[in-house]
Amino acid sequence: MPTIRKPRSGSLQYWPRKRSKRVFARVRTWAKTKEAKPSGFAGYKVGMTHLMINDNRKTSTTKGMEIFCPATIIECPPLKTASIRFYKNTINGLRLISEQFAGNLDKELNRTLIPPKTQKKSVDKKNEKEKSSINFDCIRLLVHTMPSLTGIGKKKPEVFELGIGGNKEEQLNFAKGKLGNEINISEVFKEGQQLDIHAVSKGKGVQGPVKRFGISLKHHKTEKSRRNPGSLGGWIAQGHIMWRQAKAGKMGYHARMDSNKWLLKIGNANDISKKGGFKNYGVIKNQYILIKGSVIGAKRRLIRINESLRPNKIIPNEAPSIVHINLEKGA
Repeated sequence: MPTIRKPRSGSLQYWPRKRSKRVFARVRTWAKTKEAKPSGFAGYKVGMTHLMINDNRKTSTTKGMEIFCPATIIECPPLKTASIRFYKNTINGLRLISEQFAGNLDKELNRTLIPPKTQKKSVDKKNEKEKSSINFDCIRLLVHTMPSLTGIGKKKPEVFELGIGGNKEEQLNFAKGKLGNEINISEVFKEGQQLDIHAVSKGKGVQGPVKRFGISLKHHKTEKSRRNPGSLGGWIAQGHIMWRQAKAGKMGYHARMDSNKWLLKIGNANDISKKGGFKNYGVIKNQYILIKGSVIGAKRRLIRINESLRPNKIIPNEAPSIVHINLEKGA
C-alpha cells in the first residue's frame, strides 16, 4: 500500500483566521479596461443547477460533444448610482478629495447611510463645472443594490464602490451620465468572459480541530480525548500555545476570492422561471447569470462579480451553446 499523505487543512496563508466584518466582501483591486464602463457588478446567489452544453474548448478531449456542466445561478437586479467619488494619488494611497451625490436618492438608502443634508433635486451647471475642474487621478462610483426588486424579503440595500475603465475624461463623462440612474448587468459583462468572485463563505459555527484543520484522529485506545491534537508543539518555552497549532474555534464566514470563473449566460427572468421558485430562495424576477461551477457563499447572499485580473488563456472567450437547463424540483 502506498503511503497516504494528507497535509493539514486550513492554509496558514490566511492569517489572522478572522470572521468577516460584513456580509459582503470588499474589493481592493480593479482590472484596468480601455472601455469606459464599470469594472464590476453584484447579485444575489440563488443556488446551483446543471446544464447540458456543447463543449467549445480547443484542447478538450470532448470538443464538440454535449457534456454535463454544473452551474450557479445569480440574480442580478440593477444597481443605482448614489454618488461620484473623486480620488487623488498620495504617498499613503488613494485619498477622497470630493464627492457629488445624485439629486434623486432612494428613500430605502436611509436604512444604510445618512444622506447629505443639503440635497438638491437638480445639479446646477456651475456645480458641474466645479466638479469637472477638480484635479483628480481616478473616479469611483458609489452604488447601492435594490433588494426590494427581488423576492428574498430584504429592504436594506448594500452600498459599495465600483471602479471605472478608460481614461479620466471618459470616466467623468460616463459617471455624469449614470449619476442617479440604474446600471444593468448586460451593460457591464458579456457572455463567455472570465470573472473574479468576491464573497463571504458560509459560517459553520464552532468546530473542533479535526473538522476545522483536518488533523488525524488519535488511537482508539487513547486515555484522553480522541479528537484533540496529540501534542501542543515541541517548543513550549514561550509560555503560550502558538497560533500555528490546530485548535477548536469558529469556522467559516471568511471573505474570499475565486478567480477566473466562466460566465455562461446572461438571461431574463422568463427564461428560468419555474413553479414555486427555487429552493430556499424564491422566484427570480430580474436578470440572472449562469456561472460555471460553484460560487462562494450561502443562498440569498450578495456576490460581488468583477472583471478578471489575470485571465486564464485556456478558457475560451466565447460562451458555449446551452442545450438544456435543469429546472426540476430538486434544483
